Amino acid sequence: MTDGKPHVSKRRVFYIPGYDPHPPRRYRELYRTEGAEQAKIAGYRLDLRPAGRGNGWEVAAEIDGRRTRARFEVLGWADIVQATMAQSLPATYLQMLRVIWVYVSTGALRRLTWLGRAPLLAAFYPIIGLLLQALAAIVAGRIAGGIVAGVFGWLSDFVIEGLSWAWLGWLVGLAVAAAVLVWARRRDGRVFVHYLMHDFAYSVRENGAYPPELAARITAFAERIGAALEGGADEVLVVGHSSGATLAVSALAELLRSRDLPGNGPALSLLSLGQAIPMTSFLPGAARLRRDLHELSKDPRLAWVDVSAPGDGCCFALTDAVAVTGVAPAEGKLWPLVVSAAFSQTLSPARLKALKRRYFRLHFQYLCAFDDPSRYDYFRITAGPETLAERFAGRPPSASRIDVPASGHVSMAA
Repeated sequence: MTDGKPHVSKRRVFYIPGYDPHPPRRYRELYRTEGAEQAKIAGYRLDLRPAGRGNGWEVAAEIDGRRTRARFEVLGWADIVQATMAQSLPATYLQMLRVIWVYVSTGALRRLTWLGRAPLLAAFYPIIGLLLQALAAIVAGRIAGGIVAGVFGWLSDFVIEGLSWAWLGWLVGLAVAAAVLVWARRRDGRVFVHYLMHDFAYSVRENGAYPPELAARITAFAERIGAALEGGADEVLVVGHSSGATLAVSALAELLRSRDLPGNGPALSLLSLGQAIPMTSFLPGAARLRRDLHELSKDPRLAWVDVSAPGDGCCFALTDAVAVTGVAPAEGKLWPLVVSAAFSQTLSPARLKALKRRYFRLHFQYLCAFDDPSRYDYFRITAGPETLAERFAGRPPSASRIDVPASGHVSMAA
């Protein structure tokens, strides 16, 4: 303490990623490289070293003359994601049809359009992408098949008159069409069409309810976070990014339902980044998620700050997930505090130009360095001397936030 005020000297941070098949070390490397850049811009010190069994790291920081230590752990579910992505091409197109059917038949799609165009464009992106790939495959197959049938038909006039080569044209056409689809899937790391379709398909598999394996993982997350509350930290901070924000909400709600927190224990905080909670909470089977949102929104035992930006087209920017889902308590709503990372104001023109049309990179910007970190600084939040509640104390919610009930399904009877 340099000013006589208590501050965070020891913090536990749990990061819950979105639908991501990659190992946790990518987030350690992202923190290392982006943290070094942010420290240089903001004028503080961050020293990182690996910790745990490959899925964690420790950070020693000196910010505003105060020294802190933070231990990070990735609460992963990459194994579940990998299993759901192991789909054949026909299965992927069947997934597409199911996703369309579920969102249209339940009325969720119509309701989601009320929340803005950007996230809906992101939702339609994999559908349009798959349809365009199928169209390209059909056109290529027809052209190749026509050429083969024509050439061999011409040759047959000199060999066996009257023999039809149409069957060979069909075979070649089918082979070329299949090759185009396989080629497109192998290059999905550039366009993310198949990846996003698998993501949406997993969300609707149980009409919004958590599949058994994911529900079990959420319970494991809750137990891990609960153990950290007894580890002597000054703050236990849970960070949920993208669809990981949904899991973070349910893990903390389950934790708070199952135990009483010690009166002299650490501060409990939730930071949700680039969330897409309505994509699930608007579905009829998401009763448990709606209950979790309702309970967490009025619980004074934690602080919940939700950060997004209109420049991120892969999230429901500045959307109060509790309110729009229609499960805000009649009285006593405390959370989330919805604030904007305002990319247009916090990133330099040069950086914005470099990120133009890199939509998925922008979706990860919350975990990266900002040219003007005065509004939002991920590294001060996760490794600095203030708790999440202290850092955002007195900060008004975004004036542009969306907080009007929109979901047609509000049941919380899980």
